Amino acid sequence: MLHATTTPAAKRENLRAALAGPGILRFPGAFTPLSARLIQEKGFEGVYVSGAVLSAELGLPDIGLTTLTEVAGRAQQIARTTDLPVLVDADTGFGEPMNVARTVQVLEDAGVAGAHVEDQVNPKRCGHLDGKATVDLETAVKRVRAAADARRDPNFLIMARTDVRAAEGLDAAVDRARAFVDAGADAIFPEAMRDLAEFEAVAAAVDVPVLANMTEFGKSELFTSQQLADAGAKIVIYPVTLLRAAMGAAERALDEIVAHGTQQGVVDQMQTRARLYELVDYAGYNAFDEEIFTYRP
Repeated sequence: MLHATTTPAAKRENLRAALAGPGILRFPGAFTPLSARLIQEKGFEGVYVSGAVLSAELGLPDIGLTTLTEVAGRAQQIARTTDLPVLVDADTGFGEPMNVARTVQVLEDAGVAGAHVEDQVNPKRCGHLDGKATVDLETAVKRVRAAADARRDPNFLIMARTDVRAAEGLDAAVDRARAFVDAGADAIFPEAMRDLAEFEAVAAAVDVPVLANMTEFGKSELFTSQQLADAGAKIVIYPVTLLRAAMGAAERALDEIVAHGTQQGVVDQMQTRARLYELVDYAGYNAFDEEIFTYRP
């Protein structure tokens, strides 16, 4: 009820322990706070907040138009609702290294467990699109070092993402991954890997966890979590899956109304009122203060 029962510090400790343990951690992308609660209920290990999803929710393309305030605000709303650790897409850190440092501290205050900062130039592009450009290695390393030095909670996870694979190849991505670890990165996000062998190469080159991005319609095949674990990945994200599924259903419902004048034909595909009330714990709120009538089970 109201907020998660696990503190932000405990969530960060739990994430660190899980990363040190066996198996791969699955982080679906939450497009609303309510969807984060559903992710937890279904037994996943973490929640992801995607920059592409947040941009899309605002009706914007994923080209670096969102602000730190918007990202931190949405991340805080999502983290509030779940006991799972939340990993946030912090794009390029919203500016120069000092901005990156502030980004980390603001996201710490938002209650998330970690964030990743990437090496693209501004304006950035979605990681699985063509035409991306990356900053030079020195600039990219400064971003990572600024992020690592700025955190106050040592358990806050600093992840470095590199998009250099698309323009310069796998060897360049491996070299950057090593440099980012040396600069203080706790984990590596190699974007737009082409196959399992490329994930294996990155994982073999560093001694920190590696993240695999399983976004639909991207450069990578949709490998299973077990395939990715076997290739050395420790975290897998499904960043836009729930948004795409929800928007697909919304479009079909609107088409149904246009075609038939009623939504009756898709009601059986909807979440029921009872299920929604269960997910938001209406009964718990009612029990908390029986003098304020809100819902009768």
